[in-house]
Amino acid sequence: MAAALAAIVLAAAAARPAAAQQAQRAILASKLRAQLEAIAQETPGVVGIHVVDLTSGERFGVNDTLVFAQGSAIKVALLTELYAEADAGKLDLAERLPVRDADKAGGSGVLQGFGNGTSLLSLHDLAVLMVVLSDNTATNMLVDRVGMDAVNRRMAALGFPHIRFQRKMIRPEESARGNENLATPAEAAGLMARIARCELPMSAARCAEMRGILEIPKSGSFPDPIPPGIRVAWKPGSIAGVETAWGIVELRGRPYAMAVMVNYSDADAASAAIRRASAAAFDHFRRLAGATAWGTRVPVELMEKLKP
Repeated sequence: MAAALAAIVLAAAAARPAAAQQAQRAILASKLRAQLEAIAQETPGVVGIHVVDLTSGERFGVNDTLVFAQGSAIKVALLTELYAEADAGKLDLAERLPVRDADKAGGSGVLQGFGNGTSLLSLHDLAVLMVVLSDNTATNMLVDRVGMDAVNRRMAALGFPHIRFQRKMIRPEESARGNENLATPAEAAGLMARIARCELPMSAARCAEMRGILEIPKSGSFPDPIPPGIRVAWKPGSIAGVETAWGIVELRGRPYAMAVMVNYSDADAASAAIRRASAAAFDHFRRLAGATAWGTRVPVELMEKLKP
């Protein structure tokens, strides 16, 4: 009887930190949700946000099932298909394509300034230009090589049917008809979470290579609030009235994935909304990184060392 009572007391003592952690962290989570809702409410236009805690799996969303036009952020879906096909042996990332006048597109990038047929670039190099410089010519060349239907089939198979690649870059007539590349914040953040965990139909090495392209530094609203030295894999997108960002923040001890989308807005307001949402998420997760059940802070390395 005494032994049974001691076991109950010990179990109750062990449960107390877990109960405290659950109740108090729920308060922190409610504050993040309130911040994100306030950002969405205060921003001119419509804001959608989805955040995934890559440690606990907890999700935070505001207007996150609404479908938004994407601009260049949709290029993450094309990058995913490209690397999945490379891993399956359907194509070789070292394959080289000529840059022709017929391929050139306006907007961002450098390939539009290249001579007709004077340069041969590998699929890998085109992917880097597509992500880092958001080169629209490189993107359209990869679209021709991979196919929009293949991208959409891949996204649907991964559980993201609302991520839709529907037109090439810089097609004003198509945009005027309402034909846009689309996604929801929940599905975009879900894809970034899969990239972060490498839960994709490709090897870990190939996944790391793809993620490395997304981590090549780029300035913008999403990484602005994040301190230097923290790896950020992300892709922005913007078209008139719309701004988007899909990202992974490799905060040691508490990594997270996130998507922010704004439409019916203007450039300054949309950028400010993405910056504020990114700052709110980072502040939340930095409070959790290295925190014990009682909210005390210890070195993350020590917590990692003591993990069972």
